[in-house]
Amino acid sequence: MTVLQASIVARRGDFEMRCEIALREGETVALLGPNGAGKSTLVHSLAGLLPLDDGEVTVDGEVWERPRDGIRRPPQGRSIGVVFQGLLLFPALTALDNVAYGLRAQGITRDESRDRARGWLDRFDGGHLEGRKPRDLSGGEAQRVALARALAVEPALLLLDEPMWALDIENRAEARRVLRRTLADFEGIKLLVTHEPLEAISLADRLIVMEEGRIVQSGAASEIRDRPRSRYTASLVGLNLLSGTVRGSDSHRTLQTSDGELVIASDLEPGTDALATIHPRAIVLSRGKPSGSARNMLEATVADLDLEGDRVRVLLNARPT
Repeated sequence: MTVLQASIVARRGDFEMRCEIALREGETVALLGPNGAGKSTLVHSLAGLLPLDDGEVTVDGEVWERPRDGIRRPPQGRSIGVVFQGLLLFPALTALDNVAYGLRAQGITRDESRDRARGWLDRFDGGHLEGRKPRDLSGGEAQRVALARALAVEPALLLLDEPMWALDIENRAEARRVLRRTLADFEGIKLLVTHEPLEAISLADRLIVMEEGRIVQSGAASEIRDRPRSRYTASLVGLNLLSGTVRGSDSHRTLQTSDGELVIASDLEPGTDALATIHPRAIVLSRGKPSGSARNMLEATVADLDLEGDRVRVLLNARPT
């Protein structure tokens, strides 16, 4: 089984990324994180577009980059297919020649490259697009061409950097179906970068969460949902996360936070630093003091409302009373 292993130190101005990552053949891994977390920096490092300052990248035991030994394969020397944010098709080339571009760069003749490119366009139901230029393609059509171009070179590693970022809402459902089929059919190493938790959970076998240039959590969506390790990770899976110190007696535990104290269900020893999650379903909103048996009451001001299909997410500025 082909495995990518990377230990990366890469700097862009004042930003530094330090992370270790392992990807296995056949597994779809989604990389999530807030803006500025370093997701695209990681993609560019793996693709050879950004030189490492330290560390190494190996695929199937072959060293692609190791600065301390002076080893660095250029992008064209790495078995990769990349779909960049915004798709980035060559504007002067037709869809067919866009798909054939990587094959031509490998030294394959023009005629053979175009024949293979037609085959890949057909796989994506895009044969009728071959003579069009990017300006004449819809967002969904451009995505099909970009995916065909990435896969035409039969890469060991497929990197997808926000492949649906440029698509409008009308195109997203169909584009997600195309992407799901593509990932299922491709048997190599797959890394999908996205900021959308729905895309990550629906398309990936494993999630990796990155914040401030560091990997903070990795695992199946269910594992991350059950034990989020940061406020950002908790927000991804729709939970509220509080940090503090456990206080109390054998029969009564509270979490002392920086804003106040909350009653918790826990058998952790007093003095233990802990994270507590609160599911939205466990929260009742009331304009007055509730009369039920709630263990905790928090005074709150509505900060914002987010529409999510037929639901509304209420964002609150709250603190324990």
